[in-house]
Amino acid sequence: QGAVKRQALYACSTCTPPGSEPAGICLACSYECHGSHRLFELYTKRNFRCDCGNSKFKNLQCKLFLEKDKVNSGNKYNDNFYGLYCTCKRPYPDPEDEIPDEMIQCIVCEDWFHGRHLGAVPPESGDFHEMVCQACMSRCHFLWAYASQLAVPALTKVTSLEDDSIVLKVEESEEQKKEIKKESEMEHQETQGGKQAEQFNEPSTSSGSACAEVVAKSEALVCKLKELQSKQFLKKDTATFWPLNWRSKLCTCEECLKMYSELEVQFLTDEYDTVLAYENKGTSDQETERRDPLMDTLNSMNRVQQVELICEYNDLKTELTDYLRRFADEGTVVKREDIQHFFEEFQSRKRQRTDRMQYYCS
Repeated sequence: QGAVKRQALYACSTCTPPGSEPAGICLACSYECHGSHRLFELYTKRNFRCDCGNSKFKNLQCKLFLEKDKVNSGNKYNDNFYGLYCTCKRPYPDPEDEIPDEMIQCIVCEDWFHGRHLGAVPPESGDFHEMVCQACMSRCHFLWAYASQLAVPALTKVTSLEDDSIVLKVEESEEQKKEIKKESEMEHQETQGGKQAEQFNEPSTSSGSACAEVVAKSEALVCKLKELQSKQFLKKDTATFWPLNWRSKLCTCEECLKMYSELEVQFLTDEYDTVLAYENKGTSDQETERRDPLMDTLNSMNRVQQVELICEYNDLKTELTDYLRRFADEGTVVKREDIQHFFEEFQSRKRQRTDRMQYYCS
């Protein structure tokens, strides 16, 4: 299938020990091809294709898919593939670390970090949905403009703006000032117009709706990021923590989409990219697999058909139980031919019952 959008991955230290090229294997290969090996659980990674059996594995061939490409050039690797995590480059669990601390995955680089190594004390785990680490916040600096409006506050106490943060303000050119003044005047006029319409309760006309469409279109062209950057916001050397659905608030104008592409973070505007969406899909798939096919069939039938099916099912269950009990009492093995013989006789008895049965409509 090529690179999977998001999947659970493992690294095999038996096949690719430290010093060799990093490689990742899928869940199926971890069972089928590396069952007795020493594996590192990587949780989930995005846009990854299983490496099992390719050129990175010198003495192993994948049992599930033989025709592997030699290299998956689209895959991205980090120290996690050697069982090392965080800026401290330590294993997890770490036998030498006596400090109890949860690890949190950065949604951009997908590395895992100790809560105490994020530059800020994380909020309670239930208060935030996703985290962006310090290094990724520095690389994706545009996120700081959104952080002032959207991010969940960390538990760090900021004592001084000069010491703990930098106040950033985008200098406005004369043209920008004129544009802002013009927009504020337009907003004032719209507000006045709205008040008048409300006061006189005039019905809307076709020209009015056309005007509203023009306003809506002009609002759609405004870049959310530029609006936020025109205001003061704080930039700290810390990780940031984000609530549920914050991605939907990011600007998707052409300039911003181009910026996301250049920074290779296009996935930030995709709400189905989140780990929560991945987990929900897995839960939904499991519920589908656990569904009773008999109950699904019953739900698709009318009342008479349901009663008939339940009667037939109970007959089958009773007769099969009685038939198998004979083998248990005699201590003999049930063979394939015995089961075939039972169902042939059962079908014959069923036909006889059906032929004698009469249905009447009252």
